Amino acid sequence: MNFRVGLGFDLHRLGPGSHLMLGGVEIPYSKGFIAHSDGDVLCHAMVDALLGAAGLGNIGERFPDTDPKYKGMASLKFLTVAANLLRGNGFQIENIDSNILADQPKLHPHFPLMRDRISVAVGIPSDKVSIKAKTMEGIGMIGSDEAIAAQVVALISLR
Repeated sequence: MNFRVGLGFDLHRLGPGSHLMLGGVEIPYSKGFIAHSDGDVLCHAMVDALLGAAGLGNIGERFPDTDPKYKGMASLKFLTVAANLLRGNGFQIENIDSNILADQPKLHPHFPLMRDRISVAVGIPSDKVSIKAKTMEGIGMIGSDEAIAAQVVALISLR
């Protein structure tokens, strides 16, 4: 089998809001993402990891933030489009591993629903989607609650 690995990263600033969208799940919080779409950094990093593994570009090329049709769009849709693009090019998603970098809010209780939503969006079992959270111990933009980031590694195979 021919395996490929992709790496994705995304970061968005936080601003006034009532929730965050992460992994397709609305999480109550006193801040929200400042972004063109819903700002879901986890889904954005996953899209980049998948597209990168397949050599199919990146999220900015596929879903430019200059295009008004993507304004406010749910990032799970970007993830579904990316997964379908991979399948259409003969690839299969083997697994996705991710870290969300955030000191607040506490995310662990939301992981099961995030895994379920992501697995449906990309068409793989939820046990092939790993989500973890890491704090920055109060350091930098993330540690001072000015931003949240995500990093993702995806393994795909050519059928």
